[in-house]
Amino acid sequence: MIHYILQIIGFQLLFLITYDLFLKKETFFNWNRGYLLITPILSFLLPLIQLDVIRQLIPTSYNIKLPEVLTTDSPMQVHLLPEVVIGSENQLSNYFSLIPIIGYLWYIGITISVFLFLFKVYKISKLKRSGNKVHTKNITLVSLPDTDTAFSFFNTIYIGNNLSEIKRSNVIIHEKIHVKEYHSVDLIFFEVLRIILWFNPLVYIYQNRIATLQEYIADSEAIAATSKKDYYQDLLSQVFQTEKISFINTFFNHSLIKKRLVMLQKSKSKKVYLLKYLLLIPIISSMLIYSSCSEDQRIIENKEVPITTLTQRAESLLSKINSDGTYSEESKKLFSILMQDMGNISEDQLKSEKMEVFQNLIQTITKLTPEITQKEEIEGVPFIKADVVPIHPDCTHLTGEDAKKCFSQKISQHIGKEFDTKIGNDIGLNGRLRIYARFKINKNGEIVDIQARGPHKRLEEETLRVINTLPKMTPGMKDGKPVSILYSLPIVFELKE
Repeated sequence: MIHYILQIIGFQLLFLITYDLFLKKETFFNWNRGYLLITPILSFLLPLIQLDVIRQLIPTSYNIKLPEVLTTDSPMQVHLLPEVVIGSENQLSNYFSLIPIIGYLWYIGITISVFLFLFKVYKISKLKRSGNKVHTKNITLVSLPDTDTAFSFFNTIYIGNNLSEIKRSNVIIHEKIHVKEYHSVDLIFFEVLRIILWFNPLVYIYQNRIATLQEYIADSEAIAATSKKDYYQDLLSQVFQTEKISFINTFFNHSLIKKRLVMLQKSKSKKVYLLKYLLLIPIISSMLIYSSCSEDQRIIENKEVPITTLTQRAESLLSKINSDGTYSEESKKLFSILMQDMGNISEDQLKSEKMEVFQNLIQTITKLTPEITQKEEIEGVPFIKADVVPIHPDCTHLTGEDAKKCFSQKISQHIGKEFDTKIGNDIGLNGRLRIYARFKINKNGEIVDIQARGPHKRLEEETLRVINTLPKMTPGMKDGKPVSILYSLPIVFELKE
């Protein structure tokens, strides 16, 4: 969520810089209005768009998947336990405790912003009740006693009685354009954004830009319907009182008068300058590239191997290991990337792949790393043939399927509780990482022959440590005798960004 908000702010900043540098001084007012209304919406939508075609076109980023089950030389003897999902603490873990506080502050800010908005609406409604109202076609004119105020809000124009007839006439012409163009809708749109993102200063800048632009639009149309000399004199005269409300169109705005005069005297921009709006194409394209690839920062070091599917990647790595005759450091890096990228694959996708390729790959790696597999010989009987399966000490009061479910639940709870999630601070990986563990519950109910394969050595070591802390079980039974049974345990380790 934090990353999403930062992207919104970053995209809005880039849009505003483009507007101020290239578009603000042009007289394509309606084009600029569309730009200022559309780009804030794009800043919310673009971070949500992740195009796979863009990822595929970027040569340094891609997604690779790996199989669900750690296989052995006797896969039928391995019982697959339910997958365990563990959340990590990454380099921002020290700040995770602040997230609830930040959430509360956000809601408090929204609440205050809503009350301020309602207070402004109340002030406008109070002015409307205090004035004399004249209804004309589609417009309500409210005359305010003893004031020089002049502004509009939706289809209502508020104007002070202290203004001269000429000034009143010019103001009404100007404000009617605001009403006709639905400028209040624009300002309310940014008021809503200010409520949601009250902490984002760029929304306030956006609203300021659109308010200025609306004055340019109203001036450019009003000047054609009135005396240019009188209109200029009105702008150059004493600055009048105005309501300090962010979502009304005020005629007498001290800070805008000079800019409005400059823009009124400026000649129309040449149509060729409309090409400036084509800047949106590279800007939006760069944003799409960022949003599509921001979560995929892993790099392929072996670019010579053309890989389009999981099986091709596994086959390429297996071929390399067999060719080298050893499990080299380069192969370890490639295998680590495979295991890391496995996190995003679904079970349905796994079923569509050739699982024997991954079985051969892991078996080959296992044979070439004897220091990890000193006890490869598998004893005992297949899980499905055991008369009584191993029972967790907390599940001894249960039998049958209930005991099996309890066993799986206790294993998952133990792994989730004991696994050191702070490892995420130290390793340079991210996303959903899969670790494949194998262990045996021997004839004495002890946990032995523990093995683990994962995308990082630290994860493998931690997996071995945690499984080794499992309590002693009641061993499985076959024909009245205790037997050894082998288990496979897939673990998903989620490293949050």
